[in-house]
Amino acid sequence: MVKPTLHCPCEGRYLERAFQYDAPPAGETAFDLGGQVYNRVYDRCSLCGHWFASHTMNLDGLYGGAYVDNTYGNRLRETFERIIALPPDQSDNTGRVNRVTGFATRHFGHSNPLRLLDVGSGLGVFPYVMKQRGWYCTALDPDPRSAQHARDVVGIDAATGDFMALEANKVGRFDVITFNKVLEHVEDPLAMLKRSREFLAPGGFVYVELPDGEAAAQAGAHREEFFIEHHHVFSVASLSALVSRSQLSVALIESLQEASKKYTLISFIVS
Repeated sequence: MVKPTLHCPCEGRYLERAFQYDAPPAGETAFDLGGQVYNRVYDRCSLCGHWFASHTMNLDGLYGGAYVDNTYGNRLRETFERIIALPPDQSDNTGRVNRVTGFATRHFGHSNPLRLLDVGSGLGVFPYVMKQRGWYCTALDPDPRSAQHARDVVGIDAATGDFMALEANKVGRFDVITFNKVLEHVEDPLAMLKRSREFLAPGGFVYVELPDGEAAAQAGAHREEFFIEHHHVFSVASLSALVSRSQLSVALIESLQEASKKYTLISFIVS
């Protein structure tokens, strides 16, 4: 079975079989798997509480054009406008913006405009509001339609590409780098978090949001935190270990349930 890496020092010695799926759970995006048999499991490390996706399906094409096609279709702008229009008490993004701007003010000691790189920007709802707050925002997304949407609709700088292949000397350094629901989608989140150091300006910080497996598991295997696109589902302990192995430091980790009812871990990370 294929196990995505977290470079965990326990080397799989404490893995236990947790959830098993032979069909997509209700609400999961209907990705085209090219005729592959749907069969996957999550193994949980009893030592650190991390959840590893385990299966033999080839998901290499999941995050190309197919991801945007299946998730948004031709409704990128329509979905963006719907989410932007949500009242604050129904908006995950409102909470996110308030957390990041509040921490930034405390961390930097001022509220001056800052440079932000939003990795895996998707619809761009987060940098859109941050731009309204006076920040200088750049979006990075692997799908050219999302990057074009960021330029044309969100009104910010945007680049198309893989963060792991991005050249630091072409985009510069940023005061804040954000991974909002991103690291769970890659097989090697440690490598991605490590690489953020190359783009972080002196004194800057990284903000991440990740699915909280410990909280979601109490509600059951049907939860969206355990959908097929998530190679990893985190715990407070495994997130803390991830940051430590990336040679960065945790300033804050919190577990919360968002307005959308997602169980989420958030962390502010400093060099």
